[in-house]
Amino acid sequence: MKTPPLALYAHFPWCVQKCPYCDFNSYTLKETLPEQRYIDALMRDLDVQLTEVAGRPFTSIFLGGGTPSLFSPEAIGQLLDHARKTAGFVDAIEVTLEANPGTIERGKFAEYRAAGITRVSLGAQSFDARQLEKLGRIHSADETRRAAQELHAAGLSNFNLDLMYALPDQSADEALRDLEVALDLDPAHLSQYHLTIEPGTVFAGAPPPQPADEVVDRMLDDSLNALSLRGFEHYEVSGYARVGARCLHNLNYWTFGDYLGIGAGAHGKITTGQEIVRTQRTREPRRYLADEAASLTRKTVAIREIPFEFAMNAFRLVDGFTDALFLERTGLPISTLEVALAPQVRRGLVERSATGWRATTRGFRFLNDILVDLLPNPESP
Repeated sequence: MKTPPLALYAHFPWCVQKCPYCDFNSYTLKETLPEQRYIDALMRDLDVQLTEVAGRPFTSIFLGGGTPSLFSPEAIGQLLDHARKTAGFVDAIEVTLEANPGTIERGKFAEYRAAGITRVSLGAQSFDARQLEKLGRIHSADETRRAAQELHAAGLSNFNLDLMYALPDQSADEALRDLEVALDLDPAHLSQYHLTIEPGTVFAGAPPPQPADEVVDRMLDDSLNALSLRGFEHYEVSGYARVGARCLHNLNYWTFGDYLGIGAGAHGKITTGQEIVRTQRTREPRRYLADEAASLTRKTVAIREIPFEFAMNAFRLVDGFTDALFLERTGLPISTLEVALAPQVRRGLVERSATGWRATTRGFRFLNDILVDLLPNPESP
């Protein structure tokens, strides 16, 4: 098993307001943000975990949440400087900051860039005021427009816009209008997510009416056409990018790379010799801040679980993956997959090439069906 590239994920768990669809590890900020205490905890967390990956520089960093942009550029810069000094960065490292338009002050993006941010992921979700209210978003469409203008002015034109579709009572025309408004802001990358009702969310208790399947299919077809016409390549199930603007951090996930996870609720994946280890931090911020070092749990991934974990990521890519990558990242023979995927090949959900595997156009919309056959047998070693 070859040691893969190493990335860093840092989780910032607070939001101004929890959205009713959100099942991420996030909490409404009800008191003063413990900015310096949390940055100090993240740096200690990183120091502890770096002992397992000594000598491996970071290829990308993603600051996610929650709302990382609640933290000042100075605090973000402090964390990035510490990561650079203790681990090292590859040349032209990608460093992404998630931001919500409603939590950014004018002029701040230039300061984040000076702190080391090279890419921003902006949570637009919709440009329809009615939908933004239903989704519990605290920003307006105009604030998203201003944020995009500020990103361009700050030299951060390599930014992503997050959009959602299949929103409550949304028509195909309304979804396309959202997309066209987003594209007019000239992002380098666009992520488009289906509104999914997740357990434990406000929407799970009172599900909103969503469009029928045939309307959702039209939304996807319209999106593909519109994005293609504007020079965007569909490279991942939810990701579209201009030439040279694919998200390197997400590609590391989808190709089964390694990453350290620091912060409340963060998880990681580390390849050590012939083992793959999953790490997890405690979710609750107060407990994490009380003793971040004691909150780390580790689990070695059983061999029988590795093909499922690999495929769960790699089948998200439009181009799929090669046999060589599967062998390199798992240490397992490709015959492991050939047997498990044979039923999906017959059903037309997966296709085999001379060098690898990919989901078919139909299979791409039914990825869960592909993965079912790869679920590990609990009685296997």
